[in-house]
Amino acid sequence: MTQAHAERAHALLSASGASRWINCPPSARLQESVPDKRSEYADEGTLAHELSEIKLRRRLLPCNSKEQKRLDAALEKIKANPLYGPEMENAVQDYVDLVEERFMAAKARSSDAVLLLEEQLDFSEWVPDGYGTGDVVLIADGVLEVIDLKYGKGVPVSAIGNPQTRLYGLGAWSGYSYLYDIREVHMTIVQPRLDSVSTDNMSVDELFEWAETVVRPAAVLAYEGKGEYKPGDHCRWCKVKGNCRARADANMKALEYEFQDPALLTLDEIGQILHVAEQLQAWAKDVADYAFEQAKAGHQVPGWKLVEGRSNRQITDKEAAEWILKANHVAEDKYLKPRELLGIGELEKRIGKKELTELIGDLIVKPPGKPVLVPETDKRPELNSVENDFANENFNLED
Repeated sequence: MTQAHAERAHALLSASGASRWINCPPSARLQESVPDKRSEYADEGTLAHELSEIKLRRRLLPCNSKEQKRLDAALEKIKANPLYGPEMENAVQDYVDLVEERFMAAKARSSDAVLLLEEQLDFSEWVPDGYGTGDVVLIADGVLEVIDLKYGKGVPVSAIGNPQTRLYGLGAWSGYSYLYDIREVHMTIVQPRLDSVSTDNMSVDELFEWAETVVRPAAVLAYEGKGEYKPGDHCRWCKVKGNCRARADANMKALEYEFQDPALLTLDEIGQILHVAEQLQAWAKDVADYAFEQAKAGHQVPGWKLVEGRSNRQITDKEAAEWILKANHVAEDKYLKPRELLGIGELEKRIGKKELTELIGDLIVKPPGKPVLVPETDKRPELNSVENDFANENFNLED
């Protein structure tokens, strides 16, 4: 198998960070010396990628007995990891099924279709020292497709206009255009835990134009640590988002909004304030997280201090407590919870999504959600805002 996902070096101008350094070029050098922080979510994603690679190699690529034995051993190691479970198995299998489907479609177009897994992709023709690793690369009959697995489910990720997969596409074209007549590049992102598959199709000429007009100028600035700091949605993954001065200035400037009527806000003003409030909430959390980490490291944050938080009482030995209560003839309904069916999400984790659907799918429904107020950019269809339609409903504001 290829180099372990968690051990891979990351380029200064990585494909995964392209959204940030393209929009805010000097951020690349600014956070260069800040160490990466591993989280359980990152470790979970790494494990899911390793599992998908094993499954794809076993299923779609030739394996001799030695390779089969090695893959089996690697699979057993993954299954012994505490982060592995039915949810990961099912999600990764959905991804593997889609890759196989795309590969079969490619072979239908060209019998000599090529499948590459965990391929090192070099796009340094446009980005200084630019490289990355593509999960899947397919080449067949003039079409090159890169497929990227996103295991997380906290933030939906679309392939449409996605700079990471576009850079992978450039790298794959750069590496294989001398062997194949590639005219189109398809970029697909699979987010199985959100049942999301999106694909962005571009001609090679369109991809080159983007690379020359958008990527190359930003990459030159970013590599040299130059350009303008520009806060935005791309700050989400920046390692200095909690103490970035440009982001602070932008958010403090948002507080300078001048209201038309000194007594009452108009709906136009309310709409603008909601956007500002959402932005400020995210920034305030990032600043608080940064201050907390600094205080934990022993640095004094003026006006603040670390204290022991509130905690709840715990029973150290539940079995012993239950035995004592039972021995003293305390009624069971006074110390034992009634048995109840686990939630759907937990049942899917323990039983498996497909298996649960086969068993009790007819009993599972998804009732309409309560109305929530979201920005106009949200893809969900707008509800009829008639007062009677929402009688007795509690409204929420969704981030």
